Amino acid sequence: MVADLPTGFWSGWVIVLTCVSLATLVWIVLSVYFAPPDSKSTHGEIDHDPVWDTDLREGTSAPPLWWFWMLLGALVFSLGYLMLYPGLGSFEGLLNWSQGKRLVSSYENYEESFDARRAEIAATSLSELQGNTALMETADRIFRRECSACHGADGRGQAALFPNLLDVDWQWGGSPEQIEQTLRGGRNASMPAWEASLGEEKTRDVANYLLNFSDRGHAGRTVYEQNCAACHGVDGTGNVFLGAPNLADNTWLYGGDIDSILATLRQGRAGKMPAFDEQRLDAAQLKLIIAKLAR
Repeated sequence: MVADLPTGFWSGWVIVLTCVSLATLVWIVLSVYFAPPDSKSTHGEIDHDPVWDTDLREGTSAPPLWWFWMLLGALVFSLGYLMLYPGLGSFEGLLNWSQGKRLVSSYENYEESFDARRAEIAATSLSELQGNTALMETADRIFRRECSACHGADGRGQAALFPNLLDVDWQWGGSPEQIEQTLRGGRNASMPAWEASLGEEKTRDVANYLLNFSDRGHAGRTVYEQNCAACHGVDGTGNVFLGAPNLADNTWLYGGDIDSILATLRQGRAGKMPAFDEQRLDAAQLKLIIAKLAR
């Protein structure tokens, strides 16, 4: 918007250009319709005037009068517009109108019209939401818009980086309360690199032990219990409070083959789940996504 220009050079430059343009238009209208007649032009001398295309002669007749009224109306309209609306530099107009203010007003009206419905959805139980086909379709659309870029359109994860949200293996817990906490606050996982402290041989021992927890006599068991059990548990079932995943099942976010496990142990992992607080999703949208994921 012109009114958003800083009150300096550019604002003044716009004012000058606008005023000069209007003044020029006024001068043209006055010179055409109100200029004194040319004393040298007489009907007797018309044969001496230039002639174009055999029958077009130069003359001094003014354009049709309706042109004058059209131009006068345009001038009056322009002056009225510049007085009421932004257009003359940083002057906001007598009505103090702008597209930005109108957009904000329209958005506020839109928000108010749906506030009651949003509050109703946010207060509805998960089981009722899950039984409402129309609301679950809305939840699917919200999920595809906000979550599918990482977790895939079907929520099954992708790229060996983003977890499957449709299984029962949740790193930070899969209860509705835990899912809500994950969505609202985000998560920052931290798996340290172990190769420097364990060395290559022990790192391989742990990797092989992770592939076979039932082998209680495995050489990597002692190393695991000394270095990994504090987070993942002696039995490898993990700890949702720490975000330590279950290592005793067949679900592996970064891959469950020996090479992938070795890469995790050697380099560590640092997964990040962004926060979807109410600045990004309102309470109703969060409730719908929770209803979808907790089914």
